[in-house]
Amino acid sequence: MTFRNRRAVSGRRAFALGGVALGVAALLAGCTRTVDGTGGAERWSATKVAGLEITTGESGPRAGVPDTGLVADGSDGGELDRLARNAVDDVQKYWTDELPAVFDRRFDPVTRLISYDSTGPGGIVCNTSTAGAVNAFYCSGDDSVAWDRGQLLPTLDDSFGPMAVVAVLAHELGHAVQFRLGAVDARTSSIVKEQQADCYAGNFFRWVAEGNAPHFQLSTGPGLNQILATLFFIRDGADTGFDAEGAHGNAFDRVSAFQFGFGDGPARCARIDEAEVRRRITQPASGQASPTGEVAGNLPVDQGSLLALQETLRAAFGRSGARWPAISQSVSPCPEVTVTTPASYCPATNTVGLDVAELARIGTDPEQGAGGMGDFAAFAEVASRHALARQQAEGYPLTGLATAQRTACLTGVWAATIVVGRGAVLQLSPGDLDEAVAEMLAPRSLIAADVNGGGIPSGFARVEAFRDGFSAGETAPCLQKYR
Repeated sequence: MTFRNRRAVSGRRAFALGGVALGVAALLAGCTRTVDGTGGAERWSATKVAGLEITTGESGPRAGVPDTGLVADGSDGGELDRLARNAVDDVQKYWTDELPAVFDRRFDPVTRLISYDSTGPGGIVCNTSTAGAVNAFYCSGDDSVAWDRGQLLPTLDDSFGPMAVVAVLAHELGHAVQFRLGAVDARTSSIVKEQQADCYAGNFFRWVAEGNAPHFQLSTGPGLNQILATLFFIRDGADTGFDAEGAHGNAFDRVSAFQFGFGDGPARCARIDEAEVRRRITQPASGQASPTGEVAGNLPVDQGSLLALQETLRAAFGRSGARWPAISQSVSPCPEVTVTTPASYCPATNTVGLDVAELARIGTDPEQGAGGMGDFAAFAEVASRHALARQQAEGYPLTGLATAQRTACLTGVWAATIVVGRGAVLQLSPGDLDEAVAEMLAPRSLIAADVNGGGIPSGFARVEAFRDGFSAGETAPCLQKYR
């Protein structure tokens, strides 16, 4: 936990909530190589995600389906290369139909597939040595897609399952789509290319979830959660600016782009441009990670930071004439409510109870190995219980799936009030919103839970509700949508 340059700001202390990179930013550091010469406004449903029923069935390769006839140069003939070739085949089948239908353009399959082992003797692919290149990429120079079967694919498969490999290759073929549309050139920033490619991957995975892919299947509950977890894993580090060469985006921004594609179709992806990125992206520009004069880093969850948190919560959720909830330093039983930890809300007494020790554990830097998620995750869980108090003041029910989603949305509103430049005593730092994504993709999310801790099993839906609130920056849209 780091504190830097303490100073008073307008008679208060300004804190910057700290984000943490997981040391995987090198993966997919530059996945497009060029050789020199908002979800839709669909009515919300507790049983659906982006219009599809939430399912919990099988995800992964279909059993008993013949393998593709595609060949990858350099392949060792192993299982991971077979998985990759089948993935490319399905993605290309999708775009063969979809590109003409949406853009009136023909999709020609990529010219070449290349498999290499980054742990072995280096070869040359796209004018780059493959030695130590833990990556997958599209090369515009020879219209090829290459992947590392030595370290990248095994890491993805072991950590998240075979669909993680499919996700990475769907992203790379999204770059092939860009070049076939003529939508990018040397002047296009990396972040625009990568946001579009994440969005195009979302297009493909909706097609898979609808049951159309020959080789793969995907549930919209746990299966889709694993895809989003993959995007979290391969996000940019907190010290990477969105304007850096090779920038892909933090987890929040990558998941947002994927969700646009999954919910809104390829035309939405093609509209992502420099203006949108600069308006929507939450990743700071290079050199703007930590404003001068603020206490930066991963804050400890203690009395000082909790007092600062209360100030921001009053600004976000305070309502004229409404009684502000009392704060208890313990989580106590509450009539007719299942108590949640490490924070709870008791409607009968209008009290938010806190298990400070457990909040401190959750708020620790993930790299410390104590099972923590980071300071923002801990503070957001507290904010979610205050969001319930606001709902009670407005006369909304505090149980049920609509309440859980409304709570996530309102917590996103609170997060929007503490972005840098808003003058809040607590301010977001790079990586903070990624901590919220990690919390909402976990099996149990308090950010997206009702008063009893219940919520929707779809991490996709939870993150979408939080993003709704963060984008709106005010409570009314959350109260209107999630009813």
